Amino acid sequence: MDTNMLRSNRLKQVFAEGKRPAMGFWQMLPGANISRILARSGADWIMVDCEHGNIDDAAMHEAVPAIAALGVSPIVRLPDIQPWMVKRALDTGAHGILVPLIRTVDEVKGVLDAAKFPPEGRRGFGSPFAMQNFNPGLTGTGYLQQANGSLLTMVQIETREALEAVEEIAALVDVVFIGPFDLGNNIGHPIIDNKMDPELDDAIARILRAALAAGTKCGIYSPSAEHAKKYADQGFHMVSVASDVTTLATTTVDMLATARGGPKGH
Repeated sequence: MDTNMLRSNRLKQVFAEGKRPAMGFWQMLPGANISRILARSGADWIMVDCEHGNIDDAAMHEAVPAIAALGVSPIVRLPDIQPWMVKRALDTGAHGILVPLIRTVDEVKGVLDAAKFPPEGRRGFGSPFAMQNFNPGLTGTGYLQQANGSLLTMVQIETREALEAVEEIAALVDVVFIGPFDLGNNIGHPIIDNKMDPELDDAIARILRAALAAGTKCGIYSPSAEHAKKYADQGFHMVSVASDVTTLATTTVDMLATARGGPKGH
């Protein structure tokens, strides 16, 4: 069977090569021009954030092809675990989905069921858009035949319940992705003023161990480039570097401070 769809999933290729962590950016502002700016950075993936970002269904349909056209993997973070949201994201031609606030193994199995075509799942076939975000010449039949093995299903470990079941969850998906802020909140050790309690560090380490034991990739959200470097050095396979919102906010404050002859802002 042709594997041109798999070859055009940059994130999955970086995972397969295993030489370095896959690094990417979070897109929270709508607009294909923003998607292109982020994708031209040299990132391996861009997270189109439909959970906390200002990205609705129409903006998602604009962002995904703009990112894919530049050879970068568009991943969509869903607003919720509902099956129709899985379908809408994958039907844009996203290279993968990230599902937030997972709590149970059954929820993960439901996500997989919605993300896979039969006989592995119950995803419906019919999108005229998905094929355009992979190698030229991919037909609808080719997409149908290759999608189950080429697209990435990721879930966020950011609740106490998911943490307690992480060993079982990790064996089911392609990536377990840590949301450290919600994870800290949910286990009673919130991140305050960027300070992480040892209990949160231990929880993060447990998730990474579970992923490695299961042969699954482990990703993590990082609030800064410095944190991203630390997580990369710790062996995480997928690391966020920054979001468009935080980068814009930080850069504009610093540039204005420099122009006024003062120290950079905070």
